[in-house]
Amino acid sequence: MVISQSEYYISPEEYLEGEKVSEIKHEYIDVQVYAMAGANDAHVTVSMNVSMLLRNHLWGSGCRVYMLGMKAQIEVINRYFYPDVMVTCDIRDKEFEYLLNKTL
Repeated sequence: MVISQSEYYISPEEYLEGEKVSEIKHEYIDVQVYAMAGANDAHVTVSMNVSMLLRNHLWGSGCRVYMLGMKAQIEVINRYFYPDVMVTCDIRDKEFEYLLNKTL
């Protein structure tokens, strides 16, 4: 799913369906799709360490820690991201299989 920034725009629904079958991750920012760069060893190691510390700290709290592969939807600004690490304590996030829906 590679596109030119100035030639083609897609809806959030088209983006989400495309991400389900895409071999690479993309972020969606205001109707444009951007391929994500790969990570290096140090980046992945730091992300993993932060997620493990958060998971241990939040154990038993009902909050969940996600790392690398889960999308975050920021609906009010029409964007989807793949944060390295994110935490949700919102029970409604369990409704979504591929993303966490956040409002600002």
